Amino acid sequence: MLKNWLISIVVNTVAILAVAELFDRVHVEGVTAAILASVILGILNAIVKPILVIFTLPITFLTLGLFLFVINAITLMLTQWILAGDFVIEGFGTAILAAIIITILNTILQKLLKEVLD
Repeated sequence: MLKNWLISIVVNTVAILAVAELFDRVHVEGVTAAILASVILGILNAIVKPILVIFTLPITFLTLGLFLFVINAITLMLTQWILAGDFVIEGFGTAILAAIIITILNTILQKLLKEVLD
């Protein structure tokens, strides 16, 4: 379990740094801030995201799951708010695009890492 959590943190850190390089409107103050953002994002995804998913279940169902990207963007914005300056996303639209890219990168990188480590 700890191994999976550490893999998730590393993958999230890489994805956050990649998104910061891709978008001019996403700023990360170094690797330490990316690691911290990854840890906070992991905690928010474990605690806050399930609550948001339950409350938004009807709209998520109507949009065939696409509203989950909005929920991911909300957790990114909460992470930004908690870090206050070390991790900045300028605008909610950018947060949605960043959430999509982070989700895609997480899926690819976790699959590759699990194949290598197992």
